Parts: sequence; structure tokens; C-alpha cells
Amino acid sequence: MLTVVLIAFAIMLIIGTPIAFILGIVGLIALIMTSGRSLLLLVPQQIFSGMDSFVLMAIPFYCLAGELMNALGISERIIKLANALVGHLKGGLGHVNCLDSVFFAGISGSAVADVAGLGTMIIPAMTDSGYSKPYATALTAATSVIGPTIPPSIPMVIYGSTVGVSVAALFAAGLIPGLLMALLMMVANHIVSSKRGYQAHSGKFSWSRFGGAIKEGLLALGMPVIIMGGILGGIFTPTEAAAVAVGYALLVGGLAFKTLNLKVLVSALKRTVYTTGVSLLLVAMGGILSWVLASEQVPAAMANFVLGISANKHMFMLYCCILFLIIGCFMDLSASIIILSPILAPIAMRLGISPLHFGIVMVLALNIGLITPPVGAALFMACTVARESIENVMREMWPFLLSQIVTLFIIAFSGNLALLVPRILGLI
Repeated sequence: MLTVVLIAFAIMLIIGTPIAFILGIVGLIALIMTSGRSLLLLVPQQIFSGMDSFVLMAIPFYCLAGELMNALGISERIIKLANALVGHLKGGLGHVNCLDSVFFAGISGSAVADVAGLGTMIIPAMTDSGYSKPYATALTAATSVIGPTIPPSIPMVIYGSTVGVSVAALFAAGLIPGLLMALLMMVANHIVSSKRGYQAHSGKFSWSRFGGAIKEGLLALGMPVIIMGGILGGIFTPTEAAAVAVGYALLVGGLAFKTLNLKVLVSALKRTVYTTGVSLLLVAMGGILSWVLASEQVPAAMANFVLGISANKHMFMLYCCILFLIIGCFMDLSASIIILSPILAPIAMRLGISPLHFGIVMVLALNIGLITPPVGAALFMACTVARESIENVMREMWPFLLSQIVTLFIIAFSGNLALLVPRILGLI
């Protein structure tokens, strides 16, 4: 059965079938092969049970909050704040690019939204300041990976729902990897800027300029503070936090920025419906396949097979990192989590690896696939925004790709570091 499923999956992937339909079709094939046509009535049940989760309600709310804040003109405020902080350093605009993504990550939680929101402003600004367009585009695409790493993160919501791990703990665990990734990419940008002579964008650091930027950007940065503060303070759940974030975005846009109107709201709702529909369709279709695999004890068989090869948790983590990096090049992030987590997470737990730690590693590794062809959604978005060829951009990508891989392996083999924040906050 498993062989037929894998062959069918590969064939449909090669011919370009949408990943959600692939999951549904191979799940149906597996169901017919294992149980017969009489049990096809289980299909609708598994579709709806896969989506029947309170946690998954966070997806449309986080999407809408991010879309609203992106549409309300906060990008300029965030760039101004980042410039006031690091613009005076060598390669200043490159550092601003990295810091922008850290700030924006706490608002949108989406790499593609990061590129779409910030890329249209930061890429032309870097080009006008003497940076090559391929380099500016590569850096913008690379820094966008921070988006789904620092909370709120839709991939973490999906993993938490699939494996049964606390989403709040996942959010907390994502802080150190996201900040470490940003720091290493800033180091890479500094090295490249020193070699190429990319200078500071602004003069010496000014407290008055910084104070003005803080004042303008305070309301924009209030959203991640409310989300994480409310979750970690036990005021509301991650799902409730998402709804609060939407309310905050509406208040800020309507009362403070005064940029909210019917056109903006309708446009944000349309994009939210599309993103949510795609995400939940993946979850629904993946529910069929996950149920069949679980009923046939495939995860247990895979666990015994892996443990028969090696019972060393570090080797297992290494194999998983390599697998995730390869899978991320060819498959959608959410789909990969839905397919792989029910199989690999139980193995990790049998080896003594925390499912929380394993989830962060999975999300971090698969996030890197967002900037690697042939599927890399953030890469294609950045190239579209900059009107630059993928070939030129990829030639400039390697320092930042290396930074992300180094971050991945540091987190993968430093469980205490990955779980430091959740432990401090008492979430585990």
C-alpha cells in the first residue's frame, strides 16, 4: 500500500497537481486498498474531523490581522524605526532589511506577506543607495523567512494542531531561533557590505530620531506585544489572541492611522479567504491520509525501521534536518508539516526528543524551503516585486542561506537553547 501511495504521490507531484488534491487522492487510494469501497463513507468524516479544531480557528484571524496591518501603511513606519536603530552601521540598509522582518514577523507571521509589504519599499531604497538589485532582492527574500519563525506563526499552529503540542509554547520557542537567524544574516550582510563597500544609510545614531521613529511605530509594534503578552500572561489562548489582533488592527487603522476604509477591508478579507481556504483544504485532505496511515500502523512501522538503523537521537535529528531541507525545495510548507509530523514526531518522542523541540526544528527547516527553487514562494514573490531573474538572485543568496542552515543546526542540536524561553515562562 505504502509503495503505491508514494508512486501515486510522486507522479501527481511531477505533473503539477495541486498539493491539496494530491493529499486527498492518495488518501482515497490508500483507503480503497486497505479497507475497500464500503468504507468510503469515512472520507467526509475524516475531512471534517481534520478541520474540527479550535486551534485552527487562529489561522483566518492571524491572516486577517496581518493583511489589515499590511494594508494600513505600517511598512513605512517599521522601516523608519529600523533605520533609526541600525541605519548608521556599515551596510545599514541591509541591516534595516533584517530588522524590518523581525518587526513585521510579529505582525503578519507570513514570509510572502513580508516580501509583499516591505519588499516594494526596501528593495528600491537599497538599489538607490548603491546595492545591486539581485543582492537587495536576495536579502529581502532571505529575511522574510523570519516571518513564520517568530510568532505568530501559522505553520506552528498547524503543527500544534496536528501533533497536539501547545501552540503558546511553540510561539515562545520560536523567539530565539528567529532572533538568532536575524543576527547571523546581519553578520553575513556586514561581511558582504565590507567587501563591496556598501556604506551606512544614515548619519550617526540620534536619540531624537530614534524617539520620533518609536513614536510613529509604537502602535504598529503594539500588535505582537498584545499577542505574545496576552498568550504568555495567560489572559487568552492563541486563538483568542488572533481575534484580539484583528480587533486591534481595525481600531488602529480606523482611529489612529485613519487609513481603514471599505476598499481596504474588502481587499484584506478576500486575501484572507484565499489563504485560509488553501491552508484548511490542506488540513482537511491531509486528515484522510493521516487517518489511513495511523490505522495501518505506518508510523509505528516507520519508527521500528528507523530505530533499527540507529537509536541515536542526534543522528535522527540530522537525518530529519536533511530530509526537511530537501522536502522544502519541492513541497508546500503547510502540506509538508501535515504529512511528515504524524509520522516523524512519534519517532522523535520515542528517542527522547521533545515534540516541542522537534516541531521548532521542522518549522525552521521547512521555512528555508520558502527561498529555494523550484517551489520557493518567498523567492518568487521577491523576484516578482524586484523584476529580477531567479538565477541572478540565487547567486547572491548563498551567504544568507548558509546563515539559516547554521541557525537550523544550532537549534537542532541545542535542545536546551530551543526550549529556553518556554521553560522560563513555565509553559513546559
